[in-house]
Amino acid sequence: MIEFHGVTKRFRRVEVLKGVDLQIDRGDRVALVGSNGAGKTTMIRCLLGEYQCGGKVTVNGLEPRQHRTDVLKQVGFVPQISPPLKMPVGQLIRFAAGVCDSNPDNMIAVAQELGLDIRKIRRQPFNKLSGGQKQKMLISIALGRKCTLLVLDEPAANLDPEARHIFFQLLEERRDKAAMVISSHRLDEVASLVNRVVEMDQGEIVLNDHVADDVDMTSMLRCRLTLVRPSKAFAQTVSEWGFCDVRDETIWEGRVAGPDRLRFLGMLSRYAAILKGIHLDEAQDA
Repeated sequence: MIEFHGVTKRFRRVEVLKGVDLQIDRGDRVALVGSNGAGKTTMIRCLLGEYQCGGKVTVNGLEPRQHRTDVLKQVGFVPQISPPLKMPVGQLIRFAAGVCDSNPDNMIAVAQELGLDIRKIRRQPFNKLSGGQKQKMLISIALGRKCTLLVLDEPAANLDPEARHIFFQLLEERRDKAAMVISSHRLDEVASLVNRVVEMDQGEIVLNDHVADDVDMTSMLRCRLTLVRPSKAFAQTVSEWGFCDVRDETIWEGRVAGPDRLRFLGMLSRYAAILKGIHLDEAQDA
């Protein structure tokens, strides 16, 4: 479906991609990971036809630079940095739907699932929305259409925990219908969403491997946290995850989306000195 053959890219004297070879098929959910500057974003821009490059890139046999309109109709893209669009939200949805021959009502429906009421913000310029609202809009445009490839660059970075859970459910619905490339600088952010890991370093692929694929992206975990003493910093952090104080700010309870478990445990590791107990189990009413 997606093929990179000896792909190179140079910016003046800096060689950013150094002969990349990669094949991605339908059903592959690829974590594209690596530190900042590893070449991840450049690879994505070559895939979308934004950059000229050496070697060859094809999407379903089409070269993105030569057949950009046809390729982009197949791609749902969520960028890491929101574009500075001044277009009102309602107009943006109609424009995006028109470009890819989709029904704007489907995009609005996805936005509502994510907790974004388009009716209330339809006249607001996109660039005036909050970071979370922009992210939900971009996800709604990408997932509210039929596509064979999803390219997601740090897609859930600005989402609240409930919206992240809905986002994971939406990806679950498409897991066998499309290929997914999910870019992140941290593997724990996306590990539970993918079945392949491609790691880049200094413009080269240094790891390309399949991983266990047994996490239900729709699952929810009940969690109970016990502290040795109260902590304002901890309270603020877990409150942002939707947790509630059960007793004297030393016992907290909440729910965590299954694919977020590594990210959640990574956050808890910062408070290891005051954590007395962590209990996680599958929520039956997820």
